Amino acid sequence: MTILVTGASGHLGRLIVERLLARGAAASDIVAGARTPAKVADLGVRAVELDYDRPETVAAAVEGVDRVVLVSSSEVGKRLEQHRAVVDAAAAAGVELLVYTSLFRATESPLPLAPEHVATEQLIAEAGVPAAILRNDWYTENYAGNVAQARETGEVTASAGDGRVSSASRVDYADAAAVVALGDGHAGKVYELAGDTAWSFDELAATIAEIVGREVVYRRLTTEEHIAALEAAGLDAGTAGFVAALDAGIAAGALEASDRTLSELIGRPTTPLAEGLRAAL
Repeated sequence: MTILVTGASGHLGRLIVERLLARGAAASDIVAGARTPAKVADLGVRAVELDYDRPETVAAAVEGVDRVVLVSSSEVGKRLEQHRAVVDAAAAAGVELLVYTSLFRATESPLPLAPEHVATEQLIAEAGVPAAILRNDWYTENYAGNVAQARETGEVTASAGDGRVSSASRVDYADAAAVVALGDGHAGKVYELAGDTAWSFDELAATIAEIVGREVVYRRLTTEEHIAALEAAGLDAGTAGFVAALDAGIAAGALEASDRTLSELIGRPTTPLAEGLRAAL
């Protein structure tokens, strides 16, 4: 059984290849697809060119493989058409399973990232390719930048209110993708994946304080104050609004989970917040 991992030069894609190997897949059975294959040559598996913006490279990469792990593109606003290239190629090649990394509770999420994920899920369904949808909650690594900020200022600033985040480390989500890609009985399943423990931003500040060795507090901002602060830091208005909208979604509960589907799938607890942040640094 051969497995193609798209976006293999990215943080998540690279980890998925590593977890496939760790879970017993032969290197000869893994294909790492990347825009620049040289960037994944060190993984020790077959590397092929796969550029989401060039469908001909996608079709060539998918040809002859049994399963495809579609790691969602990082280019917000372009994702649907980029994903379409992979879905179309997978359907044309008759792959037995397509695994897609989506967003936690995508169909009901208020996060501005959700629409492209929902549209991709619909595209997959319409294509008729057997698929498993992995709806990932937040990556703990998303907050590595807050550690550096807090080390300098003693503050974590956000407009997430009292919202809680059930984050896990990228390696946890990568491990889940490897389990599904290697296993049977996952076609037609939608997995809502999140960390075992939901944390508040006060708890994030306390955890960062332990890491940096100084007092750190969570300074709550309104959405308007957050946008103004981001623009003052150099972000354009559109990007600042997008970032603040993510926090608004967190405040509304978009990333809080209570079940343990992720840890059950990978057979171990998810990475604790402090451990994940330390590893990210």
